[in-house]
Amino acid sequence: MSEAANLEDLPGVGPATAEKLKDSGFDSYQGIAVASPGELSNTADIGESSAADIINAARDAADIGGFETGAAVLERREQIGKLTWGVEEIDGLLGGGVETQSITEVYGEFGAGKSQVTHQLAVNVQLPDEHGGLEGSAIFIDSEDTFRPERIEQMVKGQDDDVLEDTMVLHGIVGEDEAADPTDEALLDDLVESMLDKIHVAKAFNSNHQILLAEKAQEIASESQDEEFPVRLLAVDSLTAHFRAEYVGRGELADRQQKLNKHLHDLMRVGDLNNTAVVVTNQVASNPDSFFGDPTQPIGGNILGHTSTFRIYLRKSKGNKRIVKLVDAPNLPDGEGVMRVEGAGLKDE
Repeated sequence: MSEAANLEDLPGVGPATAEKLKDSGFDSYQGIAVASPGELSNTADIGESSAADIINAARDAADIGGFETGAAVLERREQIGKLTWGVEEIDGLLGGGVETQSITEVYGEFGAGKSQVTHQLAVNVQLPDEHGGLEGSAIFIDSEDTFRPERIEQMVKGQDDDVLEDTMVLHGIVGEDEAADPTDEALLDDLVESMLDKIHVAKAFNSNHQILLAEKAQEIASESQDEEFPVRLLAVDSLTAHFRAEYVGRGELADRQQKLNKHLHDLMRVGDLNNTAVVVTNQVASNPDSFFGDPTQPIGGNILGHTSTFRIYLRKSKGNKRIVKLVDAPNLPDGEGVMRVEGAGLKDE
């Protein structure tokens, strides 16, 4: 029996409360264990004291919330996947690719290629392990009307022939013993359709809707874990656009940061509980106080800076070249690499 069916085993959780929790995305012991009493209280319409008891019981049941040895942490980190960018130099910069169970922030000015990155990762996550994929599906929260299925098609068809052959087998387009011809237009079209089917896209109309979609993403990701292509990528393009437009001026800054903080923690929960890579794009603003170096800085302030595990700065170079700079990472040195943004996707310089 799944954990979702056992919520009523927790103290103070009856059928009605269990239903409210499940409807709000709290369908596992882990999900409840990492919630705050206030959050649970508002969701299930119960007192904070009862919510605290439920959370503590869920922590005991899920064996979460205590100390563990460094060896246990290392063992858990071995479950972390690395998702390829499809660009050798950038994968090297990131220690193998984008990590699951982490938030990776990609920021840069308009036209720097942020949306190209999210589209490429939505394709690459569906590739076989041996080609740097995670054999999973993707969720794409679109706040700036950037998602284009035509771009996905170009990027799928822009993969190398050996990658296409193995991906056709993985997606069941051809059998393992059949010849997968990467130049066969009918097979390619079937593969494109299969990959588009595995990208769950939702357009966020405002910041409140965006927050709601992040909660819904947790539901979809959780339900997908027993499926053939579990959710392994959650992309938000862009994270800050609605917050920046709706909360204008210093008087609203505190409210904006508070909501942004909650949103980021919702996204982080999806990554942690489902071994999913979370990639968010962010806009930049000019810092007039900067006398030296690049005057642009990412929106979102310290809250976003501290919550993002990896921060990557994209900037334009000559023609279709882009400079990719690793600005912050807990276990990697800062550095930069170069990639090209082409019709066929992100490519080596």
